[in-house]
Amino acid sequence: MRIAHHAVAKGRSRLVTIGLGSCVAIAIHDRAAKVGGLAHVLLPDAALGRGVENRARYASTAVPLLLDEMKAIGATGPFAASLAGGAALFGPLLAFGGSVGARNIEAARTALAAARVPVVAEDVGGESGRTVSFDVSTGEVHVRSVRGGEHVL
Repeated sequence: MRIAHHAVAKGRSRLVTIGLGSCVAIAIHDRAAKVGGLAHVLLPDAALGRGVENRARYASTAVPLLLDEMKAIGATGPFAASLAGGAALFGPLLAFGGSVGARNIEAARTALAAARVPVVAEDVGGESGRTVSFDVSTGEVHVRSVRGGEHVL
């Protein structure tokens, strides 16, 4: 999937997003129902963008979007989340008041906490981009980066 997009799936599916720099991938899983959702968020909240037409663009709106769509295909919880990305590729950007990656990470954590979804694993920050592959049937989140190789969260 591309930047500012999301997907949900049930059963034997794999959701993939590439090119995570300062963006954050939010993966939410319901182990019992084997339902998962993945969003590739660009910014922390709509105040930094051009409105909320695309709820997957912002961490603050992507979490409720994923949960709503997951519930629509059979998820009931409990839910667990994994985060990846949020690198500091460009240093601090004055227009956003600091590292966009760090602000994306914090906004994702805040949105998940508000939805009472615990973060059970993460690979965030640093200075290199990542690719994420989320196995919906098992909940495994595979993260690959140039500097960090490949590992499972």
